[in-house]
Amino acid sequence: MALKWYTLVVDCADPQAQAHWWAEALDWQVVYDTPDEAVAIPKGIEEDPATDVADWMARGQGLVFVPVPEGKTVKNRLHIDLAPHTSQDRDAEIARLEALGATRVNVGQDDDQVSWTVLADPEGNEFCVLSSRDR
Repeated sequence: MALKWYTLVVDCADPQAQAHWWAEALDWQVVYDTPDEAVAIPKGIEEDPATDVADWMARGQGLVFVPVPEGKTVKNRLHIDLAPHTSQDRDAEIARLEALGATRVNVGQDDDQVSWTVLADPEGNEFCVLSSRDR
């Protein structure tokens, strides 16, 4: 038996702003939004209870944003990798994320030698946009 990876929790100063930013960036939806927690999940995920374990395991993960008093001070030890499909324009997707408020950051990568681009969300959490993929 295996456990389901259910969510990734992100500490932040403004959970509501972060949840809405990531929902816009990923074309997801915010399904829960209180001062203590905001949750974003992919559009189309069934919100009704799953009675079958296979259906339960097949449902995608969400992002949960919770407030913390301290600010981010060092590079993330865990980050999200995003990848465009081979039919998408990767550079256009990066430009769209930057227009939403993402910034390019250097965490030690040599941009001439890597196939990904490191960005940070509005609160400075790093994530990568990988090369285009079809699997």
